[in-house]
Amino acid sequence: MRTFRLDKINLTNKVTVHSLDCSGQIRRRLLDLGICKGTLIIPIFRSMTGDSTAYLVRGSTIALRKEDAKNIQVVLNNN
Repeated sequence: MRTFRLDKINLTNKVTVHSLDCSGQIRRRLLDLGICKGTLIIPIFRSMTGDSTAYLVRGSTIALRKEDAKNIQVVLNNN
């Protein structure tokens, strides 16, 4: 299974979380947002500067900075 960092995913791809590569406060924040293994994430909008992206996660839209998204390993969904 090939994994990718969330910050490298195109807006047209739906992905599933494989793992979190972080600890401490950022890990706690991601878990509090519902981002854990098996979670479906759909990118919906990228800022003009490209520094942050909005994602649909468990029915909510959240924005993550590229710095935070790089800590999330994902796999592409086939559908």
